[in-house]
Amino acid sequence: MVNRHNRIIKALESLHPSHLELLDDSHKHASHVEHLGEAPGSGETHFRLTLVCEKFDGLSRIDRQRLINDLLADEFQKGLHALQMKLYSPQEYGAI
Repeated sequence: MVNRHNRIIKALESLHPSHLELLDDSHKHASHVEHLGEAPGSGETHFRLTLVCEKFDGLSRIDRQRLINDLLADEFQKGLHALQMKLYSPQEYGAI
């Protein structure tokens, strides 16, 4: 069975990132599941993403977020509720 976490990873890998970290924070928001109309225990609604990608060179913060949101639009339609994003170019990531 392919879960949401794996589907998101697969979609993000299409950007050929040099670093990709996706953490499931859904357990911190368990009370939100009922509000979203999902079955109890379905989880996988809240994630934290750190992504380093050359495609981010020259893009503003908002354009980077739009790129990711567009890539994951189907997941948002199917119950992904929140995605906290830290998006870096390789140069930016190397400086932190």
